[in-house]
Amino acid sequence: MPNPDIDLQRLDVHSRSERKAVSHRALLHAALTLVGEGRSFTSISLREIARQAGMVPNAFYRHFASPENLGLELVEEMGITLRRLLREARQVDPSKGDILRRSVQVYQQYVKANRLVFLFISSERSGGSRVLRVAIRRDVTHFTNEMAQDFRDLGLYKELPTARLQMVCGLIVMTMLAAAIDILDLPADQPLLEHEMTENFVRQLQLILLGAGQWREKPSRGDLPA
Repeated sequence: MPNPDIDLQRLDVHSRSERKAVSHRALLHAALTLVGEGRSFTSISLREIARQAGMVPNAFYRHFASPENLGLELVEEMGITLRRLLREARQVDPSKGDILRRSVQVYQQYVKANRLVFLFISSERSGGSRVLRVAIRRDVTHFTNEMAQDFRDLGLYKELPTARLQMVCGLIVMTMLAAAIDILDLPADQPLLEHEMTENFVRQLQLILLGAGQWREKPSRGDLPA
C-alpha cells in the first residue's frame, strides 16, 4: 500500500513546479505587454515587469537574473519555434505544393499570432542591448545554416558552394525579418491587401532564388590564364 505522505509530497512538488512555470510565463508575457504599449525593451525595469505580472520585485529573481536574461529567453524561444515550423514546411513533398509559398504563409501566420514577440525582435535588432542584438544575430545565423542544410537535403542548388548557399539563405532570412513589420502593420480584415502582400513577399524570395540559380563562380585573378 503506498505511503500517503510520500504521495502528498510528490503532489506538492509537482504543484510548486507548475506554479513556478506559470509565474515564469507571466513574467515573459508581462515584458511583452509593456513592449506592446510602445516601450523599448531596454527601458523597462524589472520592477515594472514584476508589477505587470502581479508580483513583488524580488520574485523576479527567482526566474531571471536580469531583464536582459528574460530578453535572451524570448529570443531563443522564438527562434526555436519558428525554425521548427519552417523546417516542417520545407520538408513536405515538393510535388504536393509550392514550398516557397507555403513557407511564406506559415511565417505570416506565426508573425500575426506572435505580434508582441516580433515587435520586441524588430525593436531589439537595431537598438537597445548589445547582448540582445548579438543573440538575435546568432539566431539568424542558426536559421540561415539550417535553411542551407535543408536545401542541400532537398537537392536544391547543388552547384552552389556552401558559403554561397548560406549567403542566399541569409538574404532570405533578412527579407523575412524585414517583412515582419509590414505583416504587423497590415490592417485587420483586409484580405485583398494581405493577398497582395503575400504575393509581393513570394516574388521577393523568388528573385533571390532566381539569382541563386543563375550564380556562376568567377575565377579569381590567380586562376586566370597568363
